[in-house]
Amino acid sequence: MGMNARAAVAAVMICASACTADAQDAAPLPQLQAYEVPAAWRQPVAPLRIAERTWQIGTAGLSAILLQGSEGAILIDGGMPQAADHLLANLRALGLAPSDLKLILHSHAHADHVGPLAALRRATGARVLSNAESAWLLAQGGADDIHFGDGLLYPPVHADRLLHDGERVVLGDLRLRVHFTPGHTPGSMTWTWDDRRDDRTLRIVYADSLSAPDYRLLDNPRYPRIVDDYRAAFATVRALPCDLLLTPHPDASGWHFGDAATQPEPVDCRAYADAAEARLDAQLSAERGKTGR
Repeated sequence: MGMNARAAVAAVMICASACTADAQDAAPLPQLQAYEVPAAWRQPVAPLRIAERTWQIGTAGLSAILLQGSEGAILIDGGMPQAADHLLANLRALGLAPSDLKLILHSHAHADHVGPLAALRRATGARVLSNAESAWLLAQGGADDIHFGDGLLYPPVHADRLLHDGERVVLGDLRLRVHFTPGHTPGSMTWTWDDRRDDRTLRIVYADSLSAPDYRLLDNPRYPRIVDDYRAAFATVRALPCDLLLTPHPDASGWHFGDAATQPEPVDCRAYADAAEARLDAQLSAERGKTGR
């Protein structure tokens, strides 16, 4: 080894020793922060009947809507990732085998609504239906979210079929229609179907979240037309035939899920959209005030 080589090795060893000492004196790296949610979002409830073929099988604070039909069942949303076993238990409580679940749909691809979809798909063999915007986030397991970065992670899940706005989803005598309502996420979806209760037909709407929790609304580089999308979503939800409204967060539509499914103060689609638009306008005003625009 020549003199230059020996000098280089010595320099590296001195640097390594100094760097190790510096690292030992540095503050520890931060702990990973888990996604923590209210207790109600994690509180199991028994299957609760909404209408003849429509059930809530999720938790007290998060909707997981099951439709039972002639050729199997459809699930819309599942709640948090740890809810998979609870949902399977509620299927059994309704006399359904895991294989009776044929289709899994969703509202938007955040961890508190699609968290257990990968586990449910493995356990049941059901096909997952999504749209192009949400399918990307599902495959990422929630990573690189426009607003939350890597803060809302869940097991990735593959979409078996991509839907178009207004498309019908049919399973035997179950017929649903999807309505794209982007805003809360670019891939947010609202679902409509008919059922019966008290000897009358109900036009049911499962409207996605319309909130913008701490979102950047002005000049958002990841979502430049976010406000336009919200406006369009409000108009879509407001115009839907809507005898009974359900939402991913049940309290947003006046529901209480406990020993029974009750709606002490019913909210219809127009009121739901109007309230969300008023909140968005207030949020926009506050943001303009901070930026001087």
